[in-house]
Amino acid sequence: MPNEVPSSQRLRYLAAIRRRKSLIRFWQIFVLAFFLIFWELSARLGWIDAFVVSSPSRVCATLVNLYASGDLWLHVGTSCLETVVGFTLGTVLGTLIAVGLWWSDFVSHIADPYLVVLNALPKTALGPIFIVWIGAGTASIIAMTLAISIIVTILNMHVGFLSTDPQKIRLLRSLGATRGQILRLLVFPANYETLFNTLKVNVGLSWVGVIMGEFLVSRAGLGYLIVYGSQVFNMDLVMATVLLLAIAAVVMYQGILWLEKILKKRLGVIA
Repeated sequence: MPNEVPSSQRLRYLAAIRRRKSLIRFWQIFVLAFFLIFWELSARLGWIDAFVVSSPSRVCATLVNLYASGDLWLHVGTSCLETVVGFTLGTVLGTLIAVGLWWSDFVSHIADPYLVVLNALPKTALGPIFIVWIGAGTASIIAMTLAISIIVTILNMHVGFLSTDPQKIRLLRSLGATRGQILRLLVFPANYETLFNTLKVNVGLSWVGVIMGEFLVSRAGLGYLIVYGSQVFNMDLVMATVLLLAIAAVVMYQGILWLEKILKKRLGVIA
């Protein structure tokens, strides 16, 4: 078929969408720039105490010093590694457990009250227990991250599995499909979007677990820098570390969005 020429109405519609996106991007950048400029001017003019709240210029100077000393990549790399490991384990194990609960309705009913209790329990309270059980090190930090992300993954994925269209399940059963085939061909593909929504939530939860774990026991990492900076009243270091934490979390979140777009465009598995 020959390529169809878009109508003028279609072209105006696409141009309006591009203008709207450009306007949104402009205001996003403007708000950030205004905040940074106002922060810097407030510190320089004495409206705020720069010793307590720091300033963008002091934060940048601190980051330069961290980079020059060689400590920047050590702390960023340590926290990123712990986060990725805990995030991956929490997602994989949580999804596998959710599959098991969907597979066996009997087991699901047994586990339901325990999942509710574990979800309501503040996971940070488990930190000292992990330290005693596992030891003061990276393993206990990863265990903290895993404890925070795995329950959310189980609950979200299990609800998604149970919400799969029952008409389609009955159709596959009428065609002689086994439970494993229903899971592989229908239930799991129908919940790719649920999986990615869970991944997006787990990004923030995993960073919470890592930072809380590093608050309790660590010799390196962004959480370690925050605790050290607060102990010596170096708010420049604290604010610089918070900025690094925000950047790392955004990069990880954007990676999830990128992977989701790849599946949408190339595999067509997400509605």
